[in-house]
Amino acid sequence: MDFDEQGLRGEVAGELQDLVLDSADVEEFLRDLARYTSHELSRTGRPVICGITIMRHRKQATRAASSPEAFAMDEIQNRAGDGPCLAAMRDLATVYVPDVRREERWPELSLSAASQGYLSILGVPVWLEDQTRAALNLYASGPASFTAADVTLAENFADQASKSLRLALRIARLRDARDDLAAAMESRAVIDMAVGVVMAQNRCAPEEAFELLRSASNSRNTKLREVAASVVASISGRAEVKAHFEE
Repeated sequence: MDFDEQGLRGEVAGELQDLVLDSADVEEFLRDLARYTSHELSRTGRPVICGITIMRHRKQATRAASSPEAFAMDEIQNRAGDGPCLAAMRDLATVYVPDVRREERWPELSLSAASQGYLSILGVPVWLEDQTRAALNLYASGPASFTAADVTLAENFADQASKSLRLALRIARLRDARDDLAAAMESRAVIDMAVGVVMAQNRCAPEEAFELLRSASNSRNTKLREVAASVVASISGRAEVKAHFEE
């Protein structure tokens, strides 16, 4: 599908926003984004497959692809430890290899890519926030498959994708924070229940009951919540103890 700058800002932006809203998590959004990118940047006689790599602080790299072939191409680059797409992400600059057979910077990648039948590789950085880096990894079978206009189009597309990806990452951070808070509240509730049980059994103050639980946790080398859950389970008769909260 061909589209101009106005299309990028309108129809494509709307489609990308829908992808964010319809995705359950970042991984699903990236898979949908890879397929959408492949569709939008392909043209008659020159199909493009797309991989996406994202690096987040203190998290493993997240990868998605429009097809098994695109994922395999990304894996070749990752095993080599460097390449046009990784360089684009690292240097925040577009890297275009028009013919891997003539590329000398990454000989292992070039040989593997040529054997897979993909001679043109285009790595386009996706601008994000903080220490997060991402790139669109575009592959085409013929040499010099991407014209100057194609490169500009891919860069404009990456700019639009960055807005949606930033939104998806912010939503993911909020979900993670919510889940962490819910887990902390559940642990606190179970510990409070166990403190009540120990108070009743030992006729002691809350502080003393808590210290007894903590002492048991240290001596058993077991998490405090697990000790508390075992105490509550001994009274309730249930193997699993959970607190319930309304969201």
